[in-house]
Amino acid sequence: MSFCSFSGKEVYKDHFQTGMYVCAKCGHELFSSRTKYEHSSPWPAFTETIHENSVSKYKERPNAYKVKCGKCGNGLGHEFINDGPKQGLSRF
Repeated sequence: MSFCSFSGKEVYKDHFQTGMYVCAKCGHELFSSRTKYEHSSPWPAFTETIHENSVSKYKERPNAYKVKCGKCGNGLGHEFINDGPKQGLSRF
């Protein structure tokens, strides 16, 4: 499943089949379906990346990091600290 190839309607927001979400540009593994959860945002939401090097990120503002593919630098959105489904978890 490719991730972050936004064209007006996100096709994977309500997609909960077992699998791996990869970068739409280079195929790098980003997230597992095991960490995906329902959220009110218009994009898929995950609590963690599949590998430590799946993404690169830099602090954009308090409690928010700008996130890119760890391999090719494709923009993926944000990580919001303490905005996950449980206290202490992030939302990607």
